Amino acid sequence: MTTPTSPFLWGAATAAHQVEGNNTTSDWWASEHNGNSVIKEPSLDAADHLHRWPEDLDILSGLGLTAYRFSIEWSRIEPEKGFKSHAYLDHYRRMIVGCLSRGLSPVITLQHVTLPQWLREMGGWSHPDAAALFAEYTSFLAPALNEGVDWVVTINEPNLQPLMTRLHAEDPQVLNAWNGGAMPEATDAEVAELIAAHRAAVSTIRSTTSAKAGWSVAINPVHTNEAGAEAAARYSEIHEDVYLRASREDDFVGVQTYTRSRFGEGGALKPTDDIRMTQLWEFYPEALGEAVRHAKSIVGEVPVFVTENGIPTANDEERVEYLERALPSLADAMADGVDVRGYLHWSAIDNFEWALGYAPTFGLISSDPVTFERTVKPSAHWYGDYIKAHATPAQVAKA
Repeated sequence: MTTPTSPFLWGAATAAHQVEGNNTTSDWWASEHNGNSVIKEPSLDAADHLHRWPEDLDILSGLGLTAYRFSIEWSRIEPEKGFKSHAYLDHYRRMIVGCLSRGLSPVITLQHVTLPQWLREMGGWSHPDAAALFAEYTSFLAPALNEGVDWVVTINEPNLQPLMTRLHAEDPQVLNAWNGGAMPEATDAEVAELIAAHRAAVSTIRSTTSAKAGWSVAINPVHTNEAGAEAAARYSEIHEDVYLRASREDDFVGVQTYTRSRFGEGGALKPTDDIRMTQLWEFYPEALGEAVRHAKSIVGEVPVFVTENGIPTANDEERVEYLERALPSLADAMADGVDVRGYLHWSAIDNFEWALGYAPTFGLISSDPVTFERTVKPSAHWYGDYIKAHATPAQVAKA
């Protein structure tokens, strides 16, 4: 196992479109306002993080967090093809500097679900120039990233990008997938396009900055019996492993996990009445340890960074319970040799949860939809106290 050269990072995460508000030149804003039947409600002002980020960073820093993951919104940087906004570049540069001045290591995501609407109209990632355009956008960000960014996620959850393509085409299977149904399968061409865009961005980051580069893969640990083994293996290969293998050339791989997938003779199993559920899926905190172990089994010695983990619940005590079980599972995996460099809770703030709107609540902090007043939840204080007591989660196993 590679010996870490920097302290373990404890943080929280957001995505621009989900918290900033009024992201009017993105493909999501367009779909939210063109009558797309898959989307339950529009994002509108979201949590107004675009203007209130200093307050939010003060809260996170005050809790004792040491990292904050946020995304730079491509559609703000390049609202029209070929026009790049120096004003918005400076906005995100100031956020990076604001993180560092508060003792928060900025973990930057270059593309988190949304695309500029002009690129979506061109065909999204399937356009022949998409990888080059993504690299050009990445290069433009270099002055901001060189302010002190150590970690850059190129594409958030590439394994869900094909789902986004189908969402904007109003495929009803998308909402079914969001609610626990079968995920649509990516074509070989879609996978190749995403890997090409990722590789182009990684090359640009390495040539223009000193940051570490990787992407974040959504992983649902698979539980199955002999009858479901073949279907389970196919699920892992198509939806996770092909993207993890592409990480073997990277500086790290981001792991994002919330629950498990269960398979039986008929394939993916739906939850039964005796299974404990959150607002969206099965309550299964131990998914965290299992997910990082699975990632290591594919990527080998490439370090792992937990870029998202949390629970959609309206019961904040349940959020604490989730963390009380999830973090020891991570500690056990680290004790067994998984090289994990940081943990980022999803999410910092209750936010716009894509096609499901504002109903699912993942945040350590809530935001009033009218006044935008922030309320720090008890789970945030629990998490802050936990961070103060543990330099790394591996210390839990020794406690």
